[in-house]
Amino acid sequence: MSELRAVRNLRICSKDCLCLFVCPTGATDTETGQIDFEKCIGCGACSKACPSGAISMVPYKYPKQQEKDNEVTERLKKIISSKVEQEQIAKYVYENGSEEEKLLAKIIMKSNRLITEDLYREAGYMLPQSNNTKKFLEDLLEKDKTNKEDIKKLLELLNFN
Repeated sequence: MSELRAVRNLRICSKDCLCLFVCPTGATDTETGQIDFEKCIGCGACSKACPSGAISMVPYKYPKQQEKDNEVTERLKKIISSKVEQEQIAKYVYENGSEEEKLLAKIIMKSNRLITEDLYREAGYMLPQSNNTKKFLEDLLEKDKTNKEDIKKLLELLNFN
């Protein structure tokens, strides 16, 4: 069994479904459109056959998170805060501006969202097994009154470094 598994990005999937015909285990044939990670043997046939490039091969087990200097993480958080603020300003313009301003604001909102996600990932908050994710979920458990059971389940299921 390979160290890699296939994952599908549904946002760019063209639904041509060539992956269904080449997958030897049937891992690509699911009701949700996602690839069954447990059935996947990591052969990569679906990824090679996908005309839209929506299937990527990812590690079955992620490596330990790289340690980050506190100063780097704090600076990343400041940049993230500024990007979130810029996105909020763009949202206001989108809701109240002219058609041209709305177009520009929509682009700014999307680009800031993508940059923010990348910065969060770089700071270690998007890796499911990171200690930052564990701390985030524990903090959320204290604050979020509506999703407590889901958060507890995530804390049980994820293997943290």
